[in-house]
Amino acid sequence: MTAQAENFVDFQNVWLAYNEALLAQNHFAVEDINLQVRKGEFIAIVGPSGCGKSTFMKLTTGLKKPTRGTIHVDGQPVNGPLKISGMAFQAPSLLPWRTTLDNVLLPLEIVEPYRSSFKAKKAEYEARAIALLKSVGLGGYERKFPWQLSGGMQQRASICRALIHEPKMLLLDEPFGALDAFTREELWCILRDLWTEQRFNVILVTHDLRESVFLADTVYVMSKSPGRFVVKKTIDLPRPRDLEITYTPEFTDIVHELRGHIGAMRRPDAPIAQ
Repeated sequence: MTAQAENFVDFQNVWLAYNEALLAQNHFAVEDINLQVRKGEFIAIVGPSGCGKSTFMKLTTGLKKPTRGTIHVDGQPVNGPLKISGMAFQAPSLLPWRTTLDNVLLPLEIVEPYRSSFKAKKAEYEARAIALLKSVGLGGYERKFPWQLSGGMQQRASICRALIHEPKMLLLDEPFGALDAFTREELWCILRDLWTEQRFNVILVTHDLRESVFLADTVYVMSKSPGRFVVKKTIDLPRPRDLEITYTPEFTDIVHELRGHIGAMRRPDAPIAQ
């Protein structure tokens, strides 16, 4: 079995310039990205604003094609938008005229193979959505509209929408950044439990170092633009992780180490630290 087949996500020497003019100026948004992610692995990406974290997400999902290099996900080359991934962002972006249940069901109305069978299997899909909402503490809120939900509840619904089509990979771009600290930590635990149960791949982009260390198997630090990975940190804390671990010296030492890397990050040719 090849290394490419063993890895669920495989970036090989990936560079991206957003247009021909920038390419002619040798101006890249991300450069020389080499990344291999195991099946079921939870990774987090941290780094300064504008370093290319969101660009990396677009490359992973096929929304952007690399200027150089190759990307494989689940053993297949990425040549266009992936159907096997789900995404959630800082803004929940729930449609205000649809109930919570109907918002969660939306991907099944749009994405094949679910779209063609949606009417025939609507009862089955609704039962799946209701069970998913219940698993994140939103049982009984299925018929509520987004304006009737708190920010944290809306984000829970957004994560359910991202998972309703049972994707193999979940991509999260600052999903908890707009929430208060208590709600944010509640959502950490909900995401932890969903991942523990289903073991889909997760790529989390965040500015919150505590969040990255609590949730991830591996944390990558990106340099300032043009973005490249300059630190790879394996999180050797035992699982399952409870919030109490965030107060331990072992946890805070890792957070301080990552903060030190980001503070010292100035050289664009800094090697990946194992």
